[in-house]
Amino acid sequence: MNAIFGFLGNKAGLAVTLAAAALGVYLLATHTGHTLAAAPYLLLLACPLMHLFGHHHHHGSSHKPEANQSAEPRRPASG
Repeated sequence: MNAIFGFLGNKAGLAVTLAAAALGVYLLATHTGHTLAAAPYLLLLACPLMHLFGHHHHHGSSHKPEANQSAEPRRPASG
């Protein structure tokens, strides 16, 4: 959440956000048919992009074994 406020907190980030919003309003006002025709494709494109750019915080996690599990793999019981 701090990254969003950091981006919008500086003048360049606020200018980029306002320019993108103005462009979106312009496209909806003048090219409504084209914008609505592209909407399903943009929604489908947003899903993989969110997965690519939204999971960057998962890289630093360590995979520790649980306390009740041993570090060695279990062998099947012979019998």
